[in-house]
Amino acid sequence: MTTFAVVGAGPGLGLAAARRFGAAGHDIALIARDAGRLRSLADELGRDGVRARGFTADVLDTASLATALTAAAGELGPVEILQYSPVPRADFMKPVLDTTAADLDAPLAFSVKGPLTCVQTVLPGMRALGRGTLLFVNGGTAVRPHPGRAGTSIAFAAESAYARMLHDVLAEENIHAAQLVVPGAISPEAEHSSPRALAERLYTLHTERTGFRHYAEPMPG
Repeated sequence: MTTFAVVGAGPGLGLAAARRFGAAGHDIALIARDAGRLRSLADELGRDGVRARGFTADVLDTASLATALTAAAGELGPVEILQYSPVPRADFMKPVLDTTAADLDAPLAFSVKGPLTCVQTVLPGMRALGRGTLLFVNGGTAVRPHPGRAGTSIAFAAESAYARMLHDVLAEENIHAAQLVVPGAISPEAEHSSPRALAERLYTLHTERTGFRHYAEPMPG
């Protein structure tokens, strides 16, 4: 079987998505900075009968991302599905008039260089398989910029543009790129934006392979 790799693995959406794709028979590569948390998540998935391994990497360190994904493919098998869904840092969300050029370095590395590195690392394996799915999860500022959250507004828009281009150029190779926009908070109590509901939606995007941009909830007017 092939591998589902989630970049930004945590106990919320990352774990829920891993559980959903694992239930479908995929091995799971969990990628995040905290080795202890990764071990805990892998153990929890293992108790559910899912083969999962943790690989440490920092999304702001492109070399570590490439190393982690290469190791995951070597240990578990080729990455067929990549989910890029790390949580942005709070300091990315300064007001626009307080944001300097230097303030954009980390958000752009997070939302552009990180995804680009991940895609370039897994793409040869997807091409060898003859199929693949690239899933990008973003907040509402990806499509509606917020002047109080300049870093994510700018960086998510750039990530959206990159992902859309991938959608357009890779379709003929049976590699599907899709974006899921989550306008509000991810909450266990939310009908459509709970980790479990979002994981199911991501699995549907992988299997149905229709369109580029999708919304977990309608965007507020």
